[in-house]
Amino acid sequence: MPWRKPVKFLLVDDLEENLTALVALLARDGLELHTARSGAEALELLLHHEFALALLDVQMPEMNGFELAELMRGTARTRHIPIIFLTAVATDDSLRFRGYETGAVDYLLKPLDSQMLKNKTDVFFELARQKLELAWQRDQ
Repeated sequence: MPWRKPVKFLLVDDLEENLTALVALLARDGLELHTARSGAEALELLLHHEFALALLDVQMPEMNGFELAELMRGTARTRHIPIIFLTAVATDDSLRFRGYETGAVDYLLKPLDSQMLKNKTDVFFELARQKLELAWQRDQ
């Protein structure tokens, strides 16, 4: 169908092996995964792509996931992108609160439960698909 543009997710983690694992877990037809190893690299990708979801590592050098999320929320173009934070930091309620405060839809601890992450991201994939289909129907 003509409306079948790919859905795009942004994956941000400073560790290449974490990005590789996320790509392997989430890859599917109709989904385009874009990876960034830093907040600055993620901001560059955000200038050029419309993302349906951003998975952000909390602990990264230079710009952490919270700072990246705050920059995303401060810009009209990226304000609407749902964010799921991923962190290896032991469950610290103040960090979790900060995650939700910066607009996260979820905050998951590493090591990730792969099935839970897949189920959660599937919801955003399907919502983006429906949105694309509705926009295509509206334009017809």
